[in-house]
Amino acid sequence: MIVVIAATLGGGGGDGDSGGGLNPAHRSKPSEDRKPVPKSYEVQSGDTLTSIAHETGVPVATIIALNPGVDPQILVAGEELKLR
Repeated sequence: MIVVIAATLGGGGGDGDSGGGLNPAHRSKPSEDRKPVPKSYEVQSGDTLTSIAHETGVPVATIIALNPGVDPQILVAGEELKLR
């Protein structure tokens, strides 16, 4: 028995859909729906850079670049991180 599974991850689908191959539910929201990025974030107990990035919309790489003295493995509750 042979089973073939195929999937595409957007673009080039050739099905006539001009939406770039994305499901409408996954398209970016208009800019008026986005919250403005705060200047800083106070680290809470249990936070990780990934959870902060998800909550604020700021990529992890940007948070690291803006906070070079911060150890991403050891975030301290109460510590202020620059976000922009």
